[in-house]
Amino acid sequence: MEFKILLPVLISFAISVVLSPIFIPFLKKLKFGQYIRDEGPQSHLKKSGTPTMGGLIILCSIVLTSLLFVNENKEIIPILFVTLGFGLIGFLDDYIKVVMKRSLGLRAWQKMFGEIMITVVFCYYIINHTEFGTETLIPFYGMITMPDVLFIVVLFIAVLGTVNGVNFTDGLDGLASSVTVCVATFFTAVAIGTSSGISPITCSVVGSLLGFLIYNVYPARVFMGDTGSLALGGFVVAAAYMLKMPFFIVIVGGIYFVEILSVMMQVSYFKLTKGKRIFKMAPIHHHFELSGWSETRVVAVFSIITGLLCLVAYTAM
Repeated sequence: MEFKILLPVLISFAISVVLSPIFIPFLKKLKFGQYIRDEGPQSHLKKSGTPTMGGLIILCSIVLTSLLFVNENKEIIPILFVTLGFGLIGFLDDYIKVVMKRSLGLRAWQKMFGEIMITVVFCYYIINHTEFGTETLIPFYGMITMPDVLFIVVLFIAVLGTVNGVNFTDGLDGLASSVTVCVATFFTAVAIGTSSGISPITCSVVGSLLGFLIYNVYPARVFMGDTGSLALGGFVVAAAYMLKMPFFIVIVGGIYFVEILSVMMQVSYFKLTKGKRIFKMAPIHHHFELSGWSETRVVAVFSIITGLLCLVAYTAM
């Protein structure tokens, strides 16, 4: 039993480790280098040209591993759909930025349209093609059945908020990967404890990210890009819904929430005060950087906080 649980982790880890040294030179050859914003931290300018779109490595290892287990675990399919769907949006965004040299990537309405379409399909599936429908586990309380309208509203907020929260978290070497490893490990523990059939894909995400981190930790040899961050955001929210615990994202994904909240606060305050700022720079990981923290310290602290939050969430079930 223990080896069966460990197997997808090992397979996806191996695929990620093997693919990375193949993909990285290939991405360099194609000049798929990261574009660094001039308004970002000056220390990040040296990262310009580092291969991006490494999310393709993560996606390949997740998909190839999951397909080995999908016949026995049909619950994997909706999570795979959402992960791949958002990964495709991220890939198009990266491609436009890097290959077509349009720094802003997809237009805001194009990205939002794609995200809404994926969310609509996923929402329809959850309500109409799962046994639990709108049943939702509330932290420290228990299971409730939400009215359809409220369930749909919450789902859209959860999906779009989580996906973009993970996207904002991907700003330092290894940050989004490290935080999401903790979150995926939490979902794996819950899936195993509840005998859910989604554990092969949660395990494959853990393995793929651990393999990717070998090349993504500071100083990163490859970045995941929007291809990876949007795909991981899709995974997190889809896995949470398949376990009936979307409200737990606020706990285990606390870092994602703080990252996107810091951007919203910074932009709103800047507009209201005509130029003043709350943070030295947003998202908040840049604020800590400009306050003197090293990248590795920020990543370590944010990962430790996520690990602790996962323990809190586990006691809240």
